[in-house]
Amino acid sequence: MIHVSERAAEKIRELLGKEGVPAESGGLRVGVQGGGCSGLSYAMRLDTEARNRDKVFEENGARIFVDPKSYLYLHDTTLHYQEDLMKQGFVFQNPQATRSCGCGSSFTA
Repeated sequence: MIHVSERAAEKIRELLGKEGVPAESGGLRVGVQGGGCSGLSYAMRLDTEARNRDKVFEENGARIFVDPKSYLYLHDTTLHYQEDLMKQGFVFQNPQATRSCGCGSSFTA
């Protein structure tokens, strides 16, 4: 399971609306790719629908799409949205990460 905080769900719904992506089929695609200062980095983009092998999670009215390979690194992760004076954006709270960089966008599992 990938959890979505209420604030992150609000932001996902807002972004889908701005891009004209239907909320009933669209969602945020999250994944993991090689690279970054800690070896792996998070990837995110809006998508109009899930792919055949995707795992689909819905919480607080927002849908998350994850490919099976990325899910190995992301299960039990909680997606938050942070907005303060220093930083604004999605934040991953990933129990699979054994180390992460200062920017929070890459990790080691």
